[in-house]
Amino acid sequence: MAWSTREIAELAGTSLRAVRHYHQVGLLDEPDRRSNGYKQYGVAHLVRLVRIKRLVDLGFSLPQIAAMGDTDEHPEQALRELDAELAETIVRLQRARDELRELLDTASLTDLPPDFVSADAAANLTDADRSLVVVMSRVLGPRGKQVYADIIRERTEDPAAAELDNLPADADEPTRRDLAERLAPYIKSVLDAHPDLTSSRADAPRGKRFADRAIDLAMSDLYNPAQLDVLKRSGEIVRRSAEGG
Repeated sequence: MAWSTREIAELAGTSLRAVRHYHQVGLLDEPDRRSNGYKQYGVAHLVRLVRIKRLVDLGFSLPQIAAMGDTDEHPEQALRELDAELAETIVRLQRARDELRELLDTASLTDLPPDFVSADAAANLTDADRSLVVVMSRVLGPRGKQVYADIIRERTEDPAAAELDNLPADADEPTRRDLAERLAPYIKSVLDAHPDLTSSRADAPRGKRFADRAIDLAMSDLYNPAQLDVLKRSGEIVRRSAEGG
């Protein structure tokens, strides 16, 4: 029995390109040729090709198949290892499906971790605040994330905070000074309600210094100079008040 390259590819359920590639990488022996130069494949080639295709379909890489050799021995160890890999993949994909379902059900944003910011809380954040939360979610440790998650969840509306969100970059000195004084009580109330905020970066995976720098750079990029100036002034007012107390 002898088949052409096209015939054996069709019998094995694969492609001409795949058969040629298996020859190139040494997985499939080259067959004898007829007098006219055409290849003639036999049963052994078909059996080998069917085996290669099945292993590829199961998820084995070509190097893994090559390592098994061309014997008919049952590759139990390789099959068990692949089974373990597939089990891990199934778990990972199930987690992805669960997260996708939550995104669909709650209309959550894809860039915000669901355990950090709920869909309702995210809806009340400005674009700048939301981007800052993404940065913090990547550089803070579990304790720090929890502190900020609590702050976001318990966030209350404040006129001065809303005014800060819309403060133009060219705001004049009196406007900045006045807003800083009105914003300071709100900042103090947040600090009083969340005393762990001052140590929220202590368990950062890459260290407090890295987290400080990353968050500072993000704020410089996300907020305009007038907003940053007001935040700095408000912070100084709160500190002076604490020192005086």
